[in-house]
Amino acid sequence: MRLWIVLGAVNAFLSVAAGAFGAHALKARLPEDLLTIFETGARYHMYHSLGLIAIGLVAQLRPSPLLSGAGWAMTAGIVLFSGSLYALALTGVRILGAITPLGGVGFLAGWAMLAAAVWRQGA
Repeated sequence: MRLWIVLGAVNAFLSVAAGAFGAHALKARLPEDLLTIFETGARYHMYHSLGLIAIGLVAQLRPSPLLSGAGWAMTAGIVLFSGSLYALALTGVRILGAITPLGGVGFLAGWAMLAAAVWRQGA
């Protein structure tokens, strides 16, 4: 399950890049409310990048279809949650915020599946 560790590391890289972009390039260009939205996207991007790495590490010990589901759910969550917040902040199009909760559901599902996989397998 190297895939999840690699995806986690790539996404962690991207979240650090997004955070730096927000802190340096966007700070003077975005209103405070949109900058806060962008920073929230970067923060949750990092949290769930670490979640992907955790899934990959657990999967190396005890592979499980639930762990694959957890990885895909978190990946979808990153794209939908963080992606929609990045897009909202950069464009100011508030309707993009309607996508964000779908990403949140992906995050919740990913963590629930990770917990269920570990509980079932005793990993």
